Amino acid sequence: MQEGPVQDLFILGGGINGCGIARDAAGRGLSVTLAEMGDLAQATSSASTKLFHGGLRYLEFFEFRLVREALEERETLLAAMPHISWPMRFVLPYSPDMRFESDTPTSRLLGVAMPWMRGRRPAWLIRLGLFLYDNLGGRRVLPGTRKLDLAVDPAGRPLKPGFRLGWEYSDCWVQDARLVVLNARDAEARGATILTRHRVTHAERAGDLWRITTEGPEGQRLHLARALVNAGGPWVEDVIRNVTHIPTTEGVRLVRGSHIVVPRLYDHDRCYFFQGTDGRIIFAIPYEQDFTLIGTTDMDHRGPPGEARCTDEERDYLCAFASRYFALPIRAEQVVWTYSGVRPLYNDGAKSATAATRDYVLSVNADGPPLLNVFGGKITTYRRLAENALAKLASHFPQAGAAWTARVPLPGGDFPVDGVEALRARIAQAYSFLSPAEVQRLQRTHGTEVFDILGNARARADLGHDFGAGLTEAEVRWFLTREYAQSAEDILWRRTKLGLKMTRAQAADLGEWLAGQAADAAE
Repeated sequence: MQEGPVQDLFILGGGINGCGIARDAAGRGLSVTLAEMGDLAQATSSASTKLFHGGLRYLEFFEFRLVREALEERETLLAAMPHISWPMRFVLPYSPDMRFESDTPTSRLLGVAMPWMRGRRPAWLIRLGLFLYDNLGGRRVLPGTRKLDLAVDPAGRPLKPGFRLGWEYSDCWVQDARLVVLNARDAEARGATILTRHRVTHAERAGDLWRITTEGPEGQRLHLARALVNAGGPWVEDVIRNVTHIPTTEGVRLVRGSHIVVPRLYDHDRCYFFQGTDGRIIFAIPYEQDFTLIGTTDMDHRGPPGEARCTDEERDYLCAFASRYFALPIRAEQVVWTYSGVRPLYNDGAKSATAATRDYVLSVNADGPPLLNVFGGKITTYRRLAENALAKLASHFPQAGAAWTARVPLPGGDFPVDGVEALRARIAQAYSFLSPAEVQRLQRTHGTEVFDILGNARARADLGHDFGAGLTEAEVRWFLTREYAQSAEDILWRRTKLGLKMTRAQAADLGEWLAGQAADAAE
């Protein structure tokens, strides 16, 4: 069995937490190997609602530390990745029928102090929550909350006429799967080894080292490491029990969040935050230029995490929920795509999936060389989670450098937050054959690296094979050689979301082209 050199850290899991820890550790001078059993961001980290947000509804659960940390991170992250993240304004329409979920601390408190409200959210309480949301995290760049008259504001036009009062507040969008890939790329640039399609089958302590066995395209490999990080996401508990075979009382609560995508429902660029009569909330968000994303559900998930699917019941629930707000009802036949991810929440014994904590827990087993298990976490706090993970391991690696990742650009993000329009203008001038929509997509996918990908092209033909929907051979080769992609699914649903716009024939053409490239490489 092939054996590699001793590494400081071996990280299991190629989601956002694993790749974020790999980047942070490599930048501190530690030697790092990361193994992912499939493609990067193949599970939970490509199935989020795609927001850098503080979690406005978490205030109802008194999760003030989590909300503060997430709010502080929004602008820190925005500065490091203005290509794949950008500010968005969220419209929160008010209805007196809005209710708390019955088991939140806020609902219980209001039930005692104001029993006549019978679980309804009063307008003053929502405004108080928005005031806290504006001020808990030291907001500097994003604009604050403002009151709306939905009878005259354009944001009210797509809504039913009964909505008059509303508020508008700030959060940020993020291309979640691209965030993972760019963290992995930056980790590799700083010396880390990134192994995709490598399943960890066994890990055991041997003296001062971990012996880790992986099964990959070239067969079995043995890795030696001074510490093991279990960032397996929904599989974190399975890794502890069935890979390391270490007894544990800690576990995860698997919560499924499903989303639907429909053709664009309105013509402005703001999002909606809708509150339901059952106490839950959903978002409606402009998505990939031509669509609207609606989600998410919160349901306990049974069965393998990799088999999470949006059920018909969840789809119908989201359609009905959004239809209580939009003037034109949303029908199941309008749905062009669904996706579902399993959140590996720390099992804190909460009564419902909605009430389960979104905070993360980092647990170190130091009975020999350390094992760090990562439970839970939000995409917004991944960078802080990585810093805290390295702090947990600091005593084992006194040679490691200090924390460094705050506001350090990810690949392609080396331009100012307010420089988006200037960058688009540069791209449009350099490649005049691109449409404005193509310029926007490329800028939001690659940032300043667009110029490395397209090079000296002066016409579309210079970019090689045209796969349709704006995807060209030049970009595909970049994904293959620089971003760990191997299949059409990797490219169409994680490196991009062009699977929404391609025909079946175009997707099949990409698959055949990739197969031909793989065959040529094997000769």
